[in-house]
Order: sequence, then structure tokens, then C-alpha cells
Amino acid sequence: MYKDKKTGLLLPDSARPQASGYSEAGASRIRRALRGFTPRSTAPSEDIDQNNYTLRQRGRMLYMSNPVATSAINTNRTKVVGVGLVLKSSIDHETLGLSPQQAKAWQKHTEREFALWAKDKAACDAAGMNDFTGLQQLAIISWLMSGDVFALFQRRKADRMRPYTLRIHLIEADRVRTPSTMGGEFLTTGKNPGSGNHIFDGIEVDSAGMVTAYYIHNTYPWQYSAEPEEYQRIEAYGAKTGLPNILHIMNAERCDQYRGVTYLAQVIEPLLQLNRYERSALTAAMIQCFFTAWVTTEAGADELPFNEVGAGNIAGVPIENPGGISRSENELEMGEGTINILQPGEKVTFGNPTMPVTGFDSFVKTFCELIGAGLGIPYDVLIKEYNSSYSSARAALLDAWEDFRMRRAWFVSDFCQPVYEMWLSEAVALGRVKAPGFFSDPLLRAAWCGARWIGPVQGSLDPLKEAKAAALLIQKALKTHGQTAREMGGGDWDENVEIIKDENARLKAAGGTSRQEIDLHEKEEDDDNA
Repeated sequence: MYKDKKTGLLLPDSARPQASGYSEAGASRIRRALRGFTPRSTAPSEDIDQNNYTLRQRGRMLYMSNPVATSAINTNRTKVVGVGLVLKSSIDHETLGLSPQQAKAWQKHTEREFALWAKDKAACDAAGMNDFTGLQQLAIISWLMSGDVFALFQRRKADRMRPYTLRIHLIEADRVRTPSTMGGEFLTTGKNPGSGNHIFDGIEVDSAGMVTAYYIHNTYPWQYSAEPEEYQRIEAYGAKTGLPNILHIMNAERCDQYRGVTYLAQVIEPLLQLNRYERSALTAAMIQCFFTAWVTTEAGADELPFNEVGAGNIAGVPIENPGGISRSENELEMGEGTINILQPGEKVTFGNPTMPVTGFDSFVKTFCELIGAGLGIPYDVLIKEYNSSYSSARAALLDAWEDFRMRRAWFVSDFCQPVYEMWLSEAVALGRVKAPGFFSDPLLRAAWCGARWIGPVQGSLDPLKEAKAAALLIQKALKTHGQTAREMGGGDWDENVEIIKDENARLKAAGGTSRQEIDLHEKEEDDDNA
């Protein structure tokens, strides 16, 4: 038997409340550590969309003011896109009924045509500011900084030098928002009165949750502009072609999420606190660097000089007094080998400057390690400090590369490949690229659109050691020559073979030496300090 505290009744032991599962663990409401931890999560449109404006502004400000945040985003830009993701056409020649030689010829021609468009700023960018590489770099920075970015397809009249009408206009996240006339004055969620579709922070979805349209504002929030505020509704897909009118580059973290969150969202607070700590430590160090002296005197307060610094040659430039020495009896100066005679009752006390912050390096490093873990970038890569052993530095690079490769796959899927397919549709329609069945059969269209996007490679700390490992993997049939060429140099093995064949012929004609094989089992010194 036991006495119930609420009712005061004596009850049998079998009536005692029984805790089970997570109620005695992470879901406990009685444990002291968890008693005050009572979050209430709701729909993504409220948890994310209602807070996204604040998150964007803070993410951008940290990118502009915090070196760690800047490094995190710029490192992603450099490793994911670098000098540009380059198109490598890779059509399914078996489905298309082409021989490998025919497929190779088609691919080379298509790549040349695409380069004609992609390398011309005025041909691919609606603003005429960036070529396709620059658009990639700008898009990924905007995506990571703001949470998402939009690429609007526009058309311009073709001319003799630019046969393609396709242009890309990058739209920053702030300009896509719910119209005030549809409920977006104070809330991000609204409703289209015509169709009844819901609008989540500028993105209209139908009753099934499918995105149908985007609302683009002509100005930014709080922008000073004489133009009247206007919204443009862009349908997600063309009614006749079924092709996208706009691309949305983002990655979701929850189901039913329609807007992205800044890459820095989870580390905004530690980044800000680290920023404040570094500034405080720097200010304290600067203050302590000043060599300060105090003059103590027994004279009355009305006889003390206040804020007097002398009128002499303090900065090395003679002013009123060419001699550089003050004539006032109430002014004291310091100089090389100077003897100052104090007034009766006066003495000088010097400060003892010391560095006020102890353990600065270890504290900042620990913070950066935590921030890097939250962002998926190891400390070595985030801070660009490779002072550890070969093994640990390589492990950090490999770990970071997994994140970079994943983010590149997202970016290619959301931006590069859809842009290429949109361009290829126009190229085929104009007859500049021949692709039978492109518009009539979706399977053939997919076969013609096959492509790989070659970007920056992982890099290596010890090229010889890693080259031997790659050669051994090829020898044991664990990797192909093509895989290794892409991973180590970002090139194409077939092209490499053709080039090497030509080089060997030229070397032979010039009486040069032949290539030498590397001994994979040659013993080498171990430079690993681990």
C-alpha cells in the first residue's frame, strides 16, 4: 500500500504510476535537468518561415563581419564550385542507338555549343555581369548565406554573335515573399484568393502540396526606392512546354518545408559570442599595451592640470614650440634620457601592463572546433591550419570532402543540370544541336540530357603516396582509370589517353625518352608524425 499525495487515499502498490520508455529518459518532465526544457515545435511554415527574415540578416552580417563565418561559406564555394563546374556531356548512346564514336562526336559538338553560351556574360546572365561560372559562384554563396536563391529564366532577342535567347536572372531570397494583399503584411503565410492555394513565404502550393508559383517583389525589404511596390507571379512550370520558369536552390531539413535556412543558422549564437570575445580580448590587449604613468601629489585639487599633453614635438613634427619641450611647469614629458624634476610632494607611479586574457588560443580553438562540427567542416579545413600529422590532416580533408561532394550534388541537381537542359532544349529547337526524338519521347530526351559536372578535386597532401595508392586500386580492379582520373585531376580518362598518345608520338619523333613505370612496392620514408 502507498498513500497518494494528491488524493490522500491509501492505494495498492499496483496502482502506482508506471514510467516507461522515454518518459524516464529524454522525455522526462520530472528530472531536474529536463524540467525547464519544454520546447513546442510546430509546422515548418511557423518554425522556419516566421523566423527566416531574422536568420537571413544575422547570417549575412556574420558573413560580412566574422572571419570564421566567412571562411565557412567561402570554403564551400571554393571546394564545391571553385573555378566552375564544367559540363561533360555523357549521353546514353545505347538507348539512342549511337556508336561510341558517334556519341563522342555529338558530345564534343554540344560542349562547344554550350561553351559559346556559358562563357559569354552578355549571353547567359540577364544582368550581363557574370558568365556561367560566375553565376555558379554567386548562386552558392547566396544559397549558403541566405538559405536559398532563385534563378529566373528570361529571354532576350538573339543576334549574330549570340544565337541563344536564354538568360538567367539570380533572385536573392528576400525578394521572394508573400504579397501584402494576400496576407503577407505581417505574416509570411497567405492565400491566393483566386485559386485558394496557400502561399508560404512567397511560394504558392496547391492542395496536394505541389509548388505552383513564386511571388517576386521588385524591391528588397526596407529598401529606399521611389518605385511603387509590385509583385510578379511566376508560374513554376510553363503551361505548354512543362519546362521550369524558375529554379529554387535550397536544401530542406524538414518535410513540408518550402524555404531554406541559412547555412549558419545553428551556429549564429556561438559565432556572435566568439566575435565579441575576440574583440574584447583585442581591446583589452591594446589598452594594456599603453605605457601609463600616474603623478601623485599632495597639492589641492584646484591646482592639478587636467588633460594636458604638452605642445611640443610629440608626434615628431615641430608645432608651436620648435624645441619640442613644453615650457609649462604643470606639464611633464617623457623622452630618451630625460630627467624631469617634480614639484615638492609629487611622485610618479607606473602601471604594470600584462596580457589580460589567458588561454585565448585554446578557448578560440575549442569554439571553432564546435562551430566546424556544426557546419560539417573540420577545424583544420575551417581555419586552414594543417599543423597536425599527415594522417589526421588527411582524415580532416576526407571528412570535409564528404560534405562538399554532397553539397555539389545538391547544387548540380538544383541549378547546373536544369540550366543545361533548358539551354539544350533551345539548341535542339534552333537546329544547332541535332537530337532526334528530343521533344517527342521523354526517355530519349533523358538520354540526350545525360551529363556530368566536373569541378574541383579533393586535393592531396602527399601526391606520390596517393598516386601509388590509386595505381594499386586500378591494378586490383577496385577502381577504373576513369574514376581515378575524375577524382584525382577532374579530367576525362579517354581524353587523357588521346592526348598522351599524341604526346608519345611527338616525343618519339623528337628522340625523347619513353614514360617510366612507378614501382608501387618501392619502400619510402614514413613522414607521419602521428
